[in-house]
Amino acid sequence: MSFEIKIPSVGESITSGLLSTWHKADGDAVAAGDLLLTLDTDKVSSEIQAEGAGVLKIRVPAGSDVKIGEVVGTIEEAGAAAKSAPATPAPKEAKAKAPAKEDPPASAPAKAEKRSAKVEAPEKTDVAPSASVTESGRLVSPKVPDVVQSGPQASTPAAAVSPAATDERVTRKRLSPLRRKIAQQLVMAQHTAAILTTFNEADMSAVMRLRSEMQESFTKEHGIKLGFMSFFIKAAVSALKAVPSVNGRMEGDDFVQNHYFDIGVAVGTERGLMVPVVRDADAKSFAEIERDLVDYAAKAREGKIKLEELQGGVFTVSNGGIYGSLLSTPILNPPQSGILGMHKIQERPMAEKGQVVIRPMMYLALSYDHRVVDGKEAVTFLVRVKECIEQPARLLLGL
Repeated sequence: MSFEIKIPSVGESITSGLLSTWHKADGDAVAAGDLLLTLDTDKVSSEIQAEGAGVLKIRVPAGSDVKIGEVVGTIEEAGAAAKSAPATPAPKEAKAKAPAKEDPPASAPAKAEKRSAKVEAPEKTDVAPSASVTESGRLVSPKVPDVVQSGPQASTPAAAVSPAATDERVTRKRLSPLRRKIAQQLVMAQHTAAILTTFNEADMSAVMRLRSEMQESFTKEHGIKLGFMSFFIKAAVSALKAVPSVNGRMEGDDFVQNHYFDIGVAVGTERGLMVPVVRDADAKSFAEIERDLVDYAAKAREGKIKLEELQGGVFTVSNGGIYGSLLSTPILNPPQSGILGMHKIQERPMAEKGQVVIRPMMYLALSYDHRVVDGKEAVTFLVRVKECIEQPARLLLGL
C-alpha cells in the first residue's frame, strides 16, 4: 500500500505554488507527521506533512511549479519497499555474471576456438569505419557509436563554458510566488489608486517616558514587553473613528464604508513583506495587541502564518524606522485607502516656548487614495495620530 503526496488547497484563490523544499530525500524512511515539503504560494508558505509511514519516492523535484491537487510523490509502506528492493540489483548481478558464463570451460577447447574465431573474423574483414564490433562478435549499427561519441563531444563545449559562468557579474533567479504577488500588488496600487502622501512629525517624549516607567510592571503582569507599535495602532483606530472616510474603499463606482477596525501591520521577512491583521484592534488592550504582534512576527519568520491571518484589513501601519528609515512615502495595500508610515526616532532641536530644546522626534507619513479621502481629511487624520502619540492619556481615556 502506498500514500500519494498531493498538493493541498491553501486558499480559495490559490491554484498553484512553488515546491520550494523537500525536507526528506528520495528513498528516506518517513514516519507519520514528519515534515515532507514546503509549498510557497503568492500569499503564504505551507508545510506538508506525511500522512503515513514508509519510504519516500519523489516524483517532482524541488524548485518546480505545481498545481493544487497534483501528486508530487508517494510514500510506500516499508514492507513493500523492502520486497521490491532486491529486484533492482538483480539485473546488475546478471550482467556481472554473464561474461563468466561465456568463458569456455577447460574441457571444451573446441568451443573456445570457435568463439575466438567469431571475435577475430570481423577484425580481418574490411568493415566500414562507421561500424563497430562488440565483444561477442556482433556487428553494431552506426547509430550506436554515434551516440556514444556524442557524449564527450557535448561535454567539451560545456567544460569550456563553465569558467565563463563562474565569472559572470550577475546572478539570475526566478522570483518566488510571494515576490511576484507583491510586485503585482504594488504596481496595481500605483495604477488604480490616486495615491497622495501627507507628512507630519510627532514628539515621542511622552510615549517613551510612559513606556520606560511602566515597562517592568507591564512585562511582569503580561509576560511581554510594551512596544511602540501598540500605541500607533491605538492612535490609528482613534483617527479612523474621527475620519471615517479613511476606513473605506472603492469598489467600482461604489464606496464601501467599514465599521470595524482590523489593522494590518507590515512585517518584513526573508521571503518578502507580509501584512498580518490585528482583529478588532479597537476592543483589544495594549497587552493583547502586543501579544498578537509577537505571535505574527514569529509565524511570519517561520513561514507558518495562515492565509486568513493576512486577509480583511481596513488600514495598515508600517514601521520603516526599525531599519533606519528617516522618511518615506508608503504605498497603499489594496483595496485599502490608507497606510501610516512610522520612521526612525531621532533627536532634533525644536523650538518650544521661545527656546530651543532637544526632543526625540519621529516623522509620520500618511499615504491615501485621493479618490476616497480629501486632503483636509488626510491632514485631520494625521494630526489626530500626532495628538494621541504626544498625549498618550488620550488613548486611555478615549479622547
